[in-house]
Amino acid sequence: MLRLDKWLSGANVGSRSQVKEYLKKGLVKVNGEVVREPEYKIEEGKDRVSFREKEIIYKKYVYYMLNKPKGVVSATRDPIDETVLDLLKDTGYGNLFPVGRLDKDTEGLLIMTNDGDFAHHLLSPKKHVDKVYYVEMAGPMAEEDRKALEAGVDIGEKKPTLPAKVERISDTSIYLTITEGRYHQVKRMLKAVGNEVVYLKRIAMGGLVLDESLPGGGYRELTEEEMRKMRV
Repeated sequence: MLRLDKWLSGANVGSRSQVKEYLKKGLVKVNGEVVREPEYKIEEGKDRVSFREKEIIYKKYVYYMLNKPKGVVSATRDPIDETVLDLLKDTGYGNLFPVGRLDKDTEGLLIMTNDGDFAHHLLSPKKHVDKVYYVEMAGPMAEEDRKALEAGVDIGEKKPTLPAKVERISDTSIYLTITEGRYHQVKRMLKAVGNEVVYLKRIAMGGLVLDESLPGGGYRELTEEEMRKMRV
């Protein structure tokens, strides 16, 4: 059982103080009856709550797939650039954050949520979650360079990168699968073998594949099946 004001604020109807004002004005109904008391108890999954005649579905945690476009930063706020949170402002959830990050000039799959435990599950170094990138390179990749990437390369840190997987698409494009999330890792890996990234897009993470029907900046909630795959 939850207090009505807490339930409404948790459903992103407004802050606790805003919700109390809405209640005073008679804008909230429970099971078709106007309720004005903030302390009124709600039974989740049973009581039907509406605000301004629109039924409200309470979700403590939400999970979105975002097709991040180039030029947007993976942050919740930035004094100069547009952020990934700006792209999801219409959801009504102001407490979202990206699971990991993509560089400003990198496109593709980014998960947005307000569930810290879920994010930790995916980002924990012990999990070795696969991240798949489509990479266009400045020049062709020699076979010895492919083998070097798959063995692990020195990118200027104490330890070399963990073994990667490289799938050739053309002379100058590959799918690269890594299990880490070091700073500018893909770019630094290509530089380590004498090449350069000219275009980078993440297309999969932890079993979740980017929905190609999503335009740049587009997003949608994850399906139950996608959530099941992510929690494995």
